[in-house]
Amino acid sequence: MSEPLRILVVDDNADSAESMALLLSLSGHETRTAGDGPAALEAFRAFRPAVVLLDIGLPGMDGYEVARRLRAEAGEAGATLVAVTGYGEDDDRQRAREAGFDHHLVKPVDPAKLSALLRRAER
Repeated sequence: MSEPLRILVVDDNADSAESMALLLSLSGHETRTAGDGPAALEAFRAFRPAVVLLDIGLPGMDGYEVARRLRAEAGEAGATLVAVTGYGEDDDRQRAREAGFDHHLVKPVDPAKLSALLRRAER
């Protein structure tokens, strides 16, 4: 890793979000977590992350809607949006692209794939 990134981890499972944030912090990244859509939008505005790791299956406002709102607010250059989800079918991936996600990772996340994705986000 050449440069630390600001990464927002959004997951309604607090243990999962905190574990991911801790692992990313140990790699030198600055992290924040959010447990639902409205908290994610608020954290995004305050923290201005380079990468958002966003669960799709959030209560109330799902990750697709959060992604659409982030894109509407910040545009394509706002952040790299990564779906981190249990939804891995082709139609799930298509819905993620349509909502504005840049990447789609299926849980449990392969650490090598996440690391490669973060290296690309540094550029």
